[in-house]
Amino acid sequence: QLQLVESGGGLVQPGGSLRLSCAAAGFNLESYAIGWFRQAPGKEREGILCISSSGAKTNYADAVKGRFTISRDNAKNTVYLQMNSLKAEDTAVYYCAADHVIPCSSVWGSPSFGPDYWGQGTQVTVSS
Repeated sequence: QLQLVESGGGLVQPGGSLRLSCAAAGFNLESYAIGWFRQAPGKEREGILCISSSGAKTNYADAVKGRFTISRDNAKNTVYLQMNSLKAEDTAVYYCAADHVIPCSSVWGSPSFGPDYWGQGTQVTVSS
């Protein structure tokens, strides 16, 4: 079965850090652009960061600049989202997505973007 599986979410205090993982099962991520998204209760899905197959990175959310970074390890078939200096407003379900055709671009930041694969999501809660 072809799928993306996120892990690493949880409860963290404000100012803390988490690293989310997005692992591919059944296919090779190396030729895919991978993006991270999040959706908070009552809000639209928000694109955060995208990494191309070449490793180029695109940021879609000013709110996470300087705090979140995206990286990929093709040997492990996994993409990561390192989240530092977490704030209460970062609380959301975080999803990764993969697309083989559309490179990282403004399209990925659109709420209507539909990639080849979505992960099931992982909850991140920032609270004291």
